[in-house]
Amino acid sequence: MAQYKFEGDISNLNEHHLAFMSKVISQQGIEVKKVTIHPVGEAGDNYVANVKRIHIEGANRSMKMIVKIAPTNEVIRKSMQIDAAFNREQIMYTEVLPKFVALQKAAGIPEEEYLRYAKCYGSLNEAPNEVIMLEDLSESDFVMLDKHTSLTDECVKSILQNFANLHSLSFVLKKKEPDTFDYFKSKLTSLWPLVAETPEFAAHVEYIEGAVLSVLDDEVYRSVVRNKIPDMFKSMLKVSKGDVGKHGVIIQADAWTNNVMFKYVGDTLVQSIMIDYQLSYHQSPAMDILYMIFNCTDHEARSKNFYDWIDFYHSELDKNLSNFGLKANLVYPRDQLDADLKRFTKPILGLSLLLCTLLMRDAKEASVVKENMNSGGFLDAVKSMGEQELQKESLARGKKRMEDLIDSCLKFGLL
Repeated sequence: MAQYKFEGDISNLNEHHLAFMSKVISQQGIEVKKVTIHPVGEAGDNYVANVKRIHIEGANRSMKMIVKIAPTNEVIRKSMQIDAAFNREQIMYTEVLPKFVALQKAAGIPEEEYLRYAKCYGSLNEAPNEVIMLEDLSESDFVMLDKHTSLTDECVKSILQNFANLHSLSFVLKKKEPDTFDYFKSKLTSLWPLVAETPEFAAHVEYIEGAVLSVLDDEVYRSVVRNKIPDMFKSMLKVSKGDVGKHGVIIQADAWTNNVMFKYVGDTLVQSIMIDYQLSYHQSPAMDILYMIFNCTDHEARSKNFYDWIDFYHSELDKNLSNFGLKANLVYPRDQLDADLKRFTKPILGLSLLLCTLLMRDAKEASVVKENMNSGGFLDAVKSMGEQELQKESLARGKKRMEDLIDSCLKFGLL
């Protein structure tokens, strides 16, 4: 039984959830007077987990937490591989990220340069009632930016700094403690083979392609997309299964705008923090870089900054590796990075086009997709995306994002 009475939005919460949340709250040293639960975000901000904010009011102090709750619906759990996703994120927050920071502490790196992530107050890994309770970064003045707006150059570089920090620590762990690295690698396998190899997924790829082609009217763009999305997912399977060898790292794997929070002092960006690790696995650093650039920026920003961003990432990687006596040109040479960017463009473009079909939707339209997901799982949601009639603003937004992606791939010779 729950120790505290929870008020507010307790939808999708059962006794297992509430009992665990009570246990974690009781460990915070708060003389609890009231616990209120609020929904976080709107439809379209999160299609998988139920995300809520807990406000704990106490006689001595108060605090807030973010709670990620796994859906218990078996259809959703199976089609979205919920068991694997939540298990992966719990491993990242409770084992991998703390280990990385321990490496930095042991090397005497200044605290302000540590890999920053939301503190994990507790995690319950008992299917189908998984819960992860995290630091509410909004209490430290971090904010989420508009997912429909291209990130600025300073925002992109801040995320690239996070990547360089995260990736460098994989390389360091692989060198210093290869058995530990191999253990993490074995626990963090790709979700794509689990999802994309199912017969149901293959049967519904046509709806994904149809949703994209329905937005594009220029035959130049349609010819790039037509009959290619199924091959793009095959490419994702191929690169996910492939051995990236000595250049493989543990990647964040889902760094789009809603999965990064930013802190400003006045108009100056001072820090960004990645907040979602449900897709993290062992892969080339290029996957993180391309995924973020394709899904967080527009063609105009990429045209001005793409090569500078790649240079910046590699220099930051070298700087982080130098703290451990390593050099980027030996660990992950620039020519290898350039080759990987081209090698991974095809699957990332496919994923980004799929993501476009989600991001183009306003909150009302996104809620329809989520309702279909709740009732029939991921595949019904995919089918509904190809059939849903969208507002003019949504169609225009999606069209621009898709054309921008294709323009950038062609401009930089990535396809």
